Amino acid sequence: MSKTKQGGSSRLGRDSAAQRLGIKISAGEKVKVGMIIIRQRGTKYLLGKNVKKGSDDTIYAMKDGLVKFSSKSKKIFNGSRRIAKVVSVEKAK
Repeated sequence: MSKTKQGGSSRLGRDSAAQRLGIKISAGEKVKVGMIIIRQRGTKYLLGKNVKKGSDDTIYAMKDGLVKFSSKSKKIFNGSRRIAKVVSVEKAK
């Protein structure tokens, strides 16, 4: 006879790895060419000057400078407007 009760194994004990999305470099920080500024799914943040978007919607710097965030009003597909966040890189002073 066993001293301990049987410990069952769970079939639901798995979890997926985190995607690590979000802002990687804050406003006012220095960036170099190719540095990732934001990882995102879809276009939550829009492109400004001196930034480009990767195939997975990652925004990265095209020139050395300081990161700047701003907002603008954008018309969406149903005719209404939304406030969009714009990311750009400006020349360091």
